[in-house]
Amino acid sequence: MCGWLGDASDQCRCTPPLIDRYRARVSGPLLDRIDLHVEVPRVAVASLADDTAGGEPSAAIRARVLAARARQQERLGRLGVSVNAHVPGREVRRVCRIDGRGRRLLEAASDRLGLSARAYTRILRVARTIADLAGEKEITTSHLAEAIQYRSLDRRART
Repeated sequence: MCGWLGDASDQCRCTPPLIDRYRARVSGPLLDRIDLHVEVPRVAVASLADDTAGGEPSAAIRARVLAARARQQERLGRLGVSVNAHVPGREVRRVCRIDGRGRRLLEAASDRLGLSARAYTRILRVARTIADLAGEKEITTSHLAEAIQYRSLDRRART
């Protein structure tokens, strides 16, 4: 692989079979154990020095993360874990409850992407964390949709 796949420069000339062969080097069971599959595009050097880029201040992000961690600790303390990522598999469906719409969305994504039971469970945990970061008590379909979007390598493998 050349290292340019997906880059805006369009320099990649790798053929689909070469890309598939390269991706096959990482097994499905290993990918299942990675919660977030996210592509991060190259940042233009000029934008690194741009002070007007804006964005959320680090202090605000830190406060939101600390509040989410406190919610998780309160909810999960009796299980002996402190973060959603460590919720035991047998407890995930209780801790990460979803309604009928959410269940249908996750089932449709699982069918379309061919998700394993492990990936399904990881999506629930990530959706619970997204809800915690938003200060929400319940996991909504938008939280689930965002969590599903973080499984980009599953999408590529099945489409």
